[in-house]
Amino acid sequence: MDVALPVLPHRLGAPDPGWYETTDVVVVGSGIAGLTAALHLREAGLHVTVVTKVNIDDGSTRWAQGGIAAVLDPLDTPAAHAADTLVAGVGLCDPAAVDVLVEEGPLRVRELIRLGAEFDRNADGSLMLTREGGHRANRIVHAGGDATGAEVQRALHAAVGRDPWIRLVEHALVLDLLRAADGRACGITLHVLGEGSEDGVGAILSRAVVLATGGMGQMFAATTNPSVSTGDGVALALRAGAVVTDVEFVQFHPTSFVGGDIHETQRPLISEALRGEGAYLVDGDGERFMVGQHELAELAPRDVVAKAIHRVMLATGADHVYLDARHLPDVPHRFPTITAACLAANIDPTVDLIPVAPAAHYASGGVRTDLRGRTSIPGLYACGEVACTGVHGANRLASNSLLEGLVFARRIAEDIAHDLPPQAEPAPVESTPGWVVGEEARVPLQDAMTRGAGVLRSANSLAVAAKELTRLGGTRGTPRTASWEATNLLTVASALVAAADRREETRGCHWREDFPSASDEWRGHLLGAIGPDGEVSESWEDGAAGERPAEAVHGGGRDGAGRKAL
Repeated sequence: MDVALPVLPHRLGAPDPGWYETTDVVVVGSGIAGLTAALHLREAGLHVTVVTKVNIDDGSTRWAQGGIAAVLDPLDTPAAHAADTLVAGVGLCDPAAVDVLVEEGPLRVRELIRLGAEFDRNADGSLMLTREGGHRANRIVHAGGDATGAEVQRALHAAVGRDPWIRLVEHALVLDLLRAADGRACGITLHVLGEGSEDGVGAILSRAVVLATGGMGQMFAATTNPSVSTGDGVALALRAGAVVTDVEFVQFHPTSFVGGDIHETQRPLISEALRGEGAYLVDGDGERFMVGQHELAELAPRDVVAKAIHRVMLATGADHVYLDARHLPDVPHRFPTITAACLAANIDPTVDLIPVAPAAHYASGGVRTDLRGRTSIPGLYACGEVACTGVHGANRLASNSLLEGLVFARRIAEDIAHDLPPQAEPAPVESTPGWVVGEEARVPLQDAMTRGAGVLRSANSLAVAAKELTRLGGTRGTPRTASWEATNLLTVASALVAAADRREETRGCHWREDFPSASDEWRGHLLGAIGPDGEVSESWEDGAAGERPAEAVHGGGRDGAGRKAL
C-alpha cells in the first residue's frame, strides 16, 4: 500500500545570508567522522572549516560506550570480522564496502592511537579486547571501561586544536546546500548563534562539502541519541536532490536504561559490552528469555535481542525487562559510566536488576555513497551515521559505527585531495520560497513515529503515522532553530515511513508484524529522493553485491541496473 505523506520543502525558510566565508572544504559535524576527515584533509594541505551544531564535543561520538571493532588480535582475521558483519546485515551489506571496513580498520585504529587515544590495556601492555553482540571473537577495543567515545572525542578534539588551519564554527546549524550552475556542491548556508558579525544566517563557500552530521534518533520519543541528532544532514541532502537509501533500517538498541527522568528523550545506554562480560536478560519473574532463541543468546545481533525484549514487554504489559549483572566481578570499575547512571536513579547494579528497554539508536541507512564517500551530487560527500556506505545492510553490527567513521573519512579526504576543483560561484536560488513547519510539531512527530514506525511496524501503524506527519506538514512556523529542526525531522520521518511502508517483509531492524518473514523479493535497496513536487519518491535496486554506483536514481521503471517499478 502507498501511504500519503506531506509535501516537503526544497529549501528551508531562512533570511538571506548576511555574511560569507571561503574555505577549501567545509565539514559539517564534529564527531569521529567529521574530525577525522578534517585532520586528513589538513594532511593534504587543504584549509578546512568544521561547522558543528552546539559545542565540538556535543555529538553522538562521546556517548559511545562499547568501543571500536577491529581485527587487532593475531588469532582474529578480517575475513571473520567480515563474516560477522554480513550476518548482521541480513543480506543487504555491500561486500565490497565491508571488505574496505575490515581490511583498513586496524590501520585507522592504530592511527587514532598515534593521535593520542588511550585505550584500555592488559597488564602486559597489550590492548584489552572484548566481545559484543554478533561478534564471534574478542575484537572490541575500548577506553575507560565504558567511555570509549569520550576518549576518542578527547583525542580528536585535541588534535584539531593543535592545527591553526582548521577553523571551528560552533553553535551553528547547517541549513541548505549551495550548488554551482553545473550542479556541483559549492558550500552551505548556516545559522550561527554567537556574537558580532557571525550572528545569524551566513554562507560558507567551499570547493567540497563533507556531511558528518550524525543520526536522526530524535524522531522517536525514546532514543540513545543526544538532542542534536535531528537528521539535519539527511534532510539537507534530500532537499538538495541527493539520493538516500536503507532509511527504514533504524537500529533500536536493546538495552537503554529505563530509570531516572523517563520524560527525557535521550536515554542512557547500557552498553552491549556488559552482556559481553556475562550479564543476561530476565523478565519480571527473573527468568532468562534469550536462551533458546538464538545460539548467541544475549549476544545475538541487536535486532534479534530488541525484538525478543519487545515481545516480552507486549506479553507482560511492562515497559521494560531487566539486565542482571549482579554476578559479574567489579562492575563499578569496568563500567563506571553505566554504574553512575544507575546510581543516579537509586539502582545499584551490584545488587539490583537494571531496568532496560529498546530505544532508537542508530540509522543503518542514510545518504547514499560510493566507496569514496561520494554522494549523487558532485562535490558532496558523506561519512559516519549520516551516510549509507553499504557496510551495515539491514542491521549494524555492534561497534562497527566508530570504525566506519574512521575508515571512510580517510577515504573521503584522499578523494578530495586527488581532484579538487576551483571554487565555483553559487547559482541563483530558485524563486520558490522556502518554508518551515511549526516547532510545536516535534513532540507529536516523535510520538507518532514511536507508535507507528518504531520497533514494531505494520501497514496500519505506518498509515496512522503518515496521517499525523501530513497533518504536521500543514503547519507553518517562524524560521529559527527549533522550527528548522522540526522540519528536518519531518523530512527524514517522511522518507523513513515511505520506505518502511514499501518494504513488505521483516529483515534486520525493520520488523513488519503483517509480513513477519524475510523475502528474497526484497533483497535489495529502496532509494529515496524528494521529487519536484516536494513528495518523497522511492525506486528499487536489486541485490547487494558489488560496489554501488553513486549516481542518483529517480522514478520507477526497470532498466539494466536491476531496478523495478514500485
